[in-house]
Amino acid sequence: MLRRRPFLCCGALAGAGLFSALAHQVGPVVNPCGDPAPARLADVPPDWLASIWEGLRPDQLWDVHTHLLGTGDSGSGCWVDPKLSQWWHPVEHLRRQAILNGACVPTDSAAVDRAYVQRLTQLADAFPVGARWLLFAFDEALDAHGQRRPDWTTFHVPDAYARDVAAARPDRFGWVASIHPYRADALERLERALADGALALKWLPSSMGIDLRDARLRPFYDRLAASRLPLIVHVGEEHAVPGAGQQALGNPLLLREPLRHGVRVIAAHCASLGMGMDLDRPRPRPVQAFDLFARLMAESDGRERLLGDVSAVFQFNRRPEVWQQLLSRQDWHDRLLHGSDYPLPGVMPLVRLDGLVRAGVLDAADQAPLAALRQHHPLLFDLALKRRVRWRDQRFHPSVFATARHFFTPDRG
Repeated sequence: MLRRRPFLCCGALAGAGLFSALAHQVGPVVNPCGDPAPARLADVPPDWLASIWEGLRPDQLWDVHTHLLGTGDSGSGCWVDPKLSQWWHPVEHLRRQAILNGACVPTDSAAVDRAYVQRLTQLADAFPVGARWLLFAFDEALDAHGQRRPDWTTFHVPDAYARDVAAARPDRFGWVASIHPYRADALERLERALADGALALKWLPSSMGIDLRDARLRPFYDRLAASRLPLIVHVGEEHAVPGAGQQALGNPLLLREPLRHGVRVIAAHCASLGMGMDLDRPRPRPVQAFDLFARLMAESDGRERLLGDVSAVFQFNRRPEVWQQLLSRQDWHDRLLHGSDYPLPGVMPLVRLDGLVRAGVLDAADQAPLAALRQHHPLLFDLALKRRVRWRDQRFHPSVFATARHFFTPDRG
């Protein structure tokens, strides 16, 4: 009998979006999970590969958006919504297959937690010395009264697990805490995370049920500002991790509240997916969430404290206008941060190189080496893709990949 195991879905993989990608996919659908060792990259021209590193310092290259996956089979404390292991939920079942394959974890593995970390470590160790990945914890959803809502929680990755995985390989990993601010002990948990060396804090408001305007968050914001710990917030629409299902809480304009309190904020994916209500209008109406992010980048608090990570922005479900603006806004590049949204670079249908070529942001000559690289090393593929995309001869500045400087906090107050 086939054993059905729970799994963790993370990142921006919406079920409907994956079905659409599969329907239009040109090229491999299944990740071949090749050996990422440099000696195996025989199909990638050495000069082309060397050009990816021009102007970059590996010790400054920190991937700021990396997910942990866990079922709890190792005692990690991770858990997932039971629906994600039930075959009669076909979208969730497809998502399970895609995510596990993207992470090169066998679907019949008896040790998903360990297999996931082993593959990620193998990929990391094929990078030059100094490159690191920031591993995300992910807290449970709570209601407005601070009560746990397991029925709203898609998955949970405890802070302690992210901390311990990072501590086992500090040369390759750091960790990012996730603390729901409605918890009665939220400030105590934040102090513990600071003491344990967390490099940032991650929220997904629409899934976790967090209203960034809630007055109860002000002491939390004050402590974040004093500690200089960045707050990574998913803004824009979210379909992969439905959780509380409160899409309005992902409006980029709500970031004004932590910014106003002096918090350094990283807008995950630059709000590059979906719509948000333009709350600045007397009669709010929906506009592109990315346009609201651009508005914040121009405001005084935004210019001082707002950053954006570019993870997942070149997936097929983003608009070409987003690609063009991110590449051409050279004035933003010092505030944009490289991130992979791993394991999604290994989910083959999500990035369509032919679509990027047709949109005019990727040279056709780059398609073959990128495709060959992806067969073995999705993380290096993700980096190479972001180094090769361009719009009218404008590429991402090397500062986009010098991310370590944003997390150096010698005195957290």
